[in-house]
Amino acid sequence: MRARERADDVLRMYRLARTGGSPELLGWLARRADGWAGLLDGDGTVLQAVAGTARWPGQDAAKLASRAVRELTVRGARAYSLEAGGRTALLLPLDGAGDGRDTLLAVVAPRPVPDRLATLLADATMPLGLAWSSESVERKRRRVDLAEFRGREAVLHLLMTGQLSIAHQVAGALRPKLPDPVRVCVVECTGGQRDEVARICADASGGRTWIVRCPVYARHLILIMPVEPDAVSAPGGRGAGAGRGDRAPLDRTVAELVDDCVVGVSEAVPLSDTAAAYRQAFHALAVARGLPDRHARFGSAPEPALVAGAAGARWADALLAPLLTHLPRRSQDPGSQELAATLASWLAFSSHATQHLKIHRNTLAARLKLIGELLGLDLNRLAGQAALDLALCIRAAPARHRPDVRREHTAAPDLDAVLSGPGIQDWAAQQLRQIAPAGPTAEETLRTWLRCEAQLAPTAAELGISVPGTRKRLVRLEAVLHRSLLRTPSARYDLWTAFRAADLLA
Repeated sequence: MRARERADDVLRMYRLARTGGSPELLGWLARRADGWAGLLDGDGTVLQAVAGTARWPGQDAAKLASRAVRELTVRGARAYSLEAGGRTALLLPLDGAGDGRDTLLAVVAPRPVPDRLATLLADATMPLGLAWSSESVERKRRRVDLAEFRGREAVLHLLMTGQLSIAHQVAGALRPKLPDPVRVCVVECTGGQRDEVARICADASGGRTWIVRCPVYARHLILIMPVEPDAVSAPGGRGAGAGRGDRAPLDRTVAELVDDCVVGVSEAVPLSDTAAAYRQAFHALAVARGLPDRHARFGSAPEPALVAGAAGARWADALLAPLLTHLPRRSQDPGSQELAATLASWLAFSSHATQHLKIHRNTLAARLKLIGELLGLDLNRLAGQAALDLALCIRAAPARHRPDVRREHTAAPDLDAVLSGPGIQDWAAQQLRQIAPAGPTAEETLRTWLRCEAQLAPTAAELGISVPGTRKRLVRLEAVLHRSLLRTPSARYDLWTAFRAADLLA
């Protein structure tokens, strides 16, 4: 009978190890021993343990087990038992742990020790060792994956802030080589699909695309893809070149291979314009959500920063000068570059900037307060945000689009003077022409939304409709404008600028 019970126990332990791993098996052993169970290394450090109970506080039991390990080490024994205070600590080496160090199974049980407990623990060492070994391999794999994820995230951050030289240096330790020119693609996955979609993207691209898990949106993948002018632009179409022209672009391939994912793609841009390309891809993503094939590419449109001219460059330099020349009072305080990166991240991601920058929300609030004081702007107002967004974009514009203003000694114009320029006026007219087909309420809705600081509840109250009704109007306008409105990065800054420019000529 005992042999049958022992066989049943062994079978159950293997099942627990397979289905629940070491935590489940340790919990079962603790219940059988009416005590505490855990895994310790050779110096007595607890690696894994069950939670303590009122009768058996985990901390007290762990201390006794650690003491037993130290005595076992001194005596040079493989197994050991230690009695103290009406309790017995039993130690056995773990078979098949395979983690490169001594791992011990420790059980603390009341005296007298339950019958056949030693035999049960001896039988448990093999399934527990196999489970622990498997879990150790998985932990190492996750650490490697996390290290690569952090490295890729760092490269993305450097690209988004225009630090190409450092980005190339960091990317040199990873793979593949950063392409140039690029398209940026944002893939929105469902549920827990992101890792699987990343694998599909890597396979479909042949390892030529930079794949980064978005640090801000948990369901987003960011792909930095090499531009292939001879690739097929649509299913059934053919590129100008031969050979590779039969292969569909990666972004469309992903949309076809992965059900329920949504894909937005930027224009082809130089690698230095990665930040602008990301915003384009994010806007295209908002459009793709409403399309049957769940895929959209950003429509060709000029950026206001590229048509602001010399007046815009002088205005941007003057507006941002207090920030860019700021010297911190203490070495641990953020400098001008860090503050500028914080401002750019906050304008793009709002409160999600804490995830992007890996800082606490109080740190973000303190930095924004300092930035507002340096610039003399109320950062809670959409007008100030739009002005800063335009200024940062002008500063970040590629050299070929940015006039040389170093030799100009004229006073810097104000924002209205910049918006009155012919380039901005043409851009604004093009933006606002897109609104007309959306119906008579479109412009009123957008103007009211912007006047209410892009807040839904005040907008709904002023329009005299419900909040869901206001949201539906804005969602429909996203499809018309081909821009994201409700989620950051949002087109609200460009819309504010376009309406302001139009009003100057009214």
